[in-house]
Amino acid sequence: MALPAKLQNDLKQFQRVQQDLQSAAQQRMQFDMKLREAVHTLDELKTLGDDTSIYRPIGGLLVKAKGKSEVEELLTEEKETLEVRLKALERQEGHLKEKYTQMQKELTEALDKAGVVGPDGSES
Repeated sequence: MALPAKLQNDLKQFQRVQQDLQSAAQQRMQFDMKLREAVHTLDELKTLGDDTSIYRPIGGLLVKAKGKSEVEELLTEEKETLEVRLKALERQEGHLKEKYTQMQKELTEALDKAGVVGPDGSES
């Protein structure tokens, strides 16, 4: 049985939302890992003495930092940027989850009316 064109289009949109949701979740996990790394590094920096030599990456090189405070400033700035981006990704992921859930419900109802298998794989 062929699906109506509108239903086919709705299914394609549903698949795109599903892919966008997976992508957003993956990006959120990556930013979360980077944030945890920055926080951990800042915590470790606090345990070091002010006269300790510290190196920081610049491209593919490790360069000796001018001082502990320089690295703390850079890491604090990076941490704040990551927090903002993480919050934005969490909001985006939340919106996509809502859209996904709504579309899933609507498609299930439409597929039930058409007498075909639902998007979750269950039969009518």
